[in-house]
Amino acid sequence: MAEKELRKMNRTELIEIIYALQQNERILRRQNEELRSQLDDKILRMEKAGSIAEAALSLNHIFEDAEAAAQQYLESLRAWQREAVCPAPQEDVAGEPEQPVNEEILERDPL
Repeated sequence: MAEKELRKMNRTELIEIIYALQQNERILRRQNEELRSQLDDKILRMEKAGSIAEAALSLNHIFEDAEAAAQQYLESLRAWQREAVCPAPQEDVAGEPEQPVNEEILERDPL
């Protein structure tokens, strides 16, 4: 409103305008608080999502390491089984090498 129009208004009209502006201000403040609260909630959710993603990546690395350890263990068991079933040729008492175990045994009984 122009300054001239405000000067022409009586006291009651000015009070009504002030009252309406105050109500409008209260409404805007409440909306502002609600929006800030929603923003804080979204920020918190984003932070949690980030930490969940980081935890998932960390778990993924743990599972990869566990799988590698399991593979290494299985390989050592297979090597142990091969050695137990088919030991390296050794010389007998007469100094001649022993006959190696048939390879079919290893193929029939894998670990």
